[in-house]
Amino acid sequence: MPGISDKLRDIKWERAGILYARVALGAAFLSAVASRFGLWDGVLDLKHFVSFIEYAAEVNSFLPRTLIPTVAVLATLCETALGILLILGLWPRWVSLGSAVLLAMFGTAMAISFGLKSPMDYSVFSASGASILLALDASRRKDPNSRNEGSRT
Repeated sequence: MPGISDKLRDIKWERAGILYARVALGAAFLSAVASRFGLWDGVLDLKHFVSFIEYAAEVNSFLPRTLIPTVAVLATLCETALGILLILGLWPRWVSLGSAVLLAMFGTAMAISFGLKSPMDYSVFSASGASILLALDASRRKDPNSRNEGSRT
């Protein structure tokens, strides 16, 4: 009778890790969006989004103030779409690359406006790096020369 150690050995740890990273990144994007609308407080309230626009102005202090509402809306739309697509596992290479770029842009804006410590404390560049690894994994699985061709997580 197989024991727990046999069952643990049979787990496809690489695939499990990829799934974990993908879902964690997607959930983080969606959590940020939920917070902007007060959903974590149990109330749908646009005053939270107004606060987010003010925060977006601080993060993007180098941009003209007139662009900030547009930046806030675009960031929210991108995070919503990327979060959903990451969790569903659709178009993993392109969605992961988009996530990496968006996170790198956030991290760079934070570093310019608040200093390097801010994006480091919030692991923004770490999440961007994880997104790149997800994109590389998706590319590797599509490569006909890859030994993992066709596997999907």
